[in-house]
Amino acid sequence: MATVTQQDVAPLHKQLSITLQKEDYLPQFEKSLKDYSKKANIPGFRKGMVPAGLIKKMYGNSLFTDEVLRTVDKEIFKYLEDAKLDIFAQPLPVDMNLQQLDVNSPAAYTFTFEVGMKPEVRLPELGEENLKRYKVDITDEMVNEEVERLRSRYGNMSEPETVEGDETVLNVTFVQTDAAGNEMEGGIRKDNSVLVKYFNESFRPKLIGLKKEDTIQLSLDEAFDEKEKQWILQDLGLDSATDKHFKLQITKLGLVEPRELNEEFFTQLFPNQEVKTEEEFRNRVRGELQKQWDSESRNQLQHTLYHVLLDHTQIDFPEAFLKRWLKTQSGEDKAPKTDEQVEAEFPTFINQLKWTLVMEELQKRGDIQVQQDDIRQFAKQQLLGYMGMNAMDEEQDWVRDYIDRMMKDRKYVEDAFNRIQTQKIFDWAETQVNAVDTPISKEEFLHMNEEHQHHHH
Repeated sequence: MATVTQQDVAPLHKQLSITLQKEDYLPQFEKSLKDYSKKANIPGFRKGMVPAGLIKKMYGNSLFTDEVLRTVDKEIFKYLEDAKLDIFAQPLPVDMNLQQLDVNSPAAYTFTFEVGMKPEVRLPELGEENLKRYKVDITDEMVNEEVERLRSRYGNMSEPETVEGDETVLNVTFVQTDAAGNEMEGGIRKDNSVLVKYFNESFRPKLIGLKKEDTIQLSLDEAFDEKEKQWILQDLGLDSATDKHFKLQITKLGLVEPRELNEEFFTQLFPNQEVKTEEEFRNRVRGELQKQWDSESRNQLQHTLYHVLLDHTQIDFPEAFLKRWLKTQSGEDKAPKTDEQVEAEFPTFINQLKWTLVMEELQKRGDIQVQQDDIRQFAKQQLLGYMGMNAMDEEQDWVRDYIDRMMKDRKYVEDAFNRIQTQKIFDWAETQVNAVDTPISKEEFLHMNEEHQHHHH
């Protein structure tokens, strides 16, 4: 009967020695020989009538080795399960000597493995962390900007005779020229749409009064401020604006006529919500803006939570084992990794491993479960989002068909499961936090996030 002994190499790092007796693997090896002789196709013998001795001579060594190793795997994993050893990855063989295996002289064989034990995960006390839940103040100016944006987005496009002001849309062709305005052979020719207000303030008066088919000469440095210039350069496929001259040919003019603030417009934006007056409309817009910024604030809190959990959780890793395991993982060239590669990759690897263990611990503590209905609902919301729809009173057949199709896509289901589980874990972790509600302006909130992203890059 197989025996397994263990000894500590270092904290959370064990060595397991397994000894097989021949009765552990021999009966199954002999059965494998018989099975193989029934299936073997060897010239000169009828199928199923190949002598076992010939099979043993031809294939015995490989079948014998396979059976011994299969038995080792079975026994080692049985031991791990019975001893309740929670390990990283797979047991790593130590100096695996297959030369000792002799099909003609079965005997007791000993194999040695190393295992790395999963450590205790000591999470921080989230309720004692100094965290803030920001509440962005929705100002009248923000409401006014959003109302104007909605009026323009849902407005009607007209085609004026001439360029009238900052909101006129110019459909143009950029034609590259030299400084004198002569079209360059092989130069850039690109269609684009540009609002008059995208040009810098000093250049805009030159556009007022221009008509369809008119042209105007410009240099990019002269016509655009830095932000808009970079956008134009990217569209034209250029790296620099220096000495870049273009003739703009106006192909079409457009002007969005903003929607009137009336009940028809209110009902279009907020159906079934009894919005009849401009005041009610503005209050509804204010509420929607508050929801959007509350969502941004929640994302910010959960991002802070991520760093708190990663930075303040204490985990002791069996680093020597993990480095040895990492070395066995082949790189892009399929060769085992070098010591230098392992050392270079290890900090990132250990960070990712730490986060995985943190998530597992949070999932256990919060008893987080993802049900099939969660995944179906996720697929439905994703579909409605693609189509620009918020909700529907009842599930239509075409929606059900889409969800059923997605549920058969294994990769989609796994991805959805992970995303839902991650969100549920963060939602639960957020309930463990005593975050202080903190008012903040939109500008301060955006600046804080920009500073944070800059710091982490």
